[in-house]
Amino acid sequence: MHTKTASATTTTASAMSFAEMLEQVRYHGAYSTRERAEDVVSAVLAALGRRVTGEERVELAARLPREAARIFADQIPETDPITGWAFVRDLATRTGGSLATTRWDVGSVLGVVGRLAGPALLDRVLAQLPSGYAILFGRAELVQAA
Repeated sequence: MHTKTASATTTTASAMSFAEMLEQVRYHGAYSTRERAEDVVSAVLAALGRRVTGEERVELAARLPREAARIFADQIPETDPITGWAFVRDLATRTGGSLATTRWDVGSVLGVVGRLAGPALLDRVLAQLPSGYAILFGRAELVQAA
């Protein structure tokens, strides 16, 4: 029996192929074709790559399949922080999609990305982003009362 460590989690996550990632997104997003899933994955990962910085960016890229990591890491991070809702709006504008469809696409992809990242890294990624991203990854966003 072997103990699950952070490196084992990383190895397991990065062992997912891009094709397997696309199939998960296709299934969770109910997309009719693999091509549509690939378009959505590319758009959402590029958008996320413009938001995540620092050590978390490097670690997240390492946990993604090679092709997905390339799409994510090829982006230059933007310095202006935007909320999760503004992230969806910006992506809808860039892709020409409706807000509802884009929100669905984002959730379909980021749910898979969050599972690949694992809870500890996802916590750190969310800590560096403004409010509204947790729900995009399929998590509740808890805030302290003032």
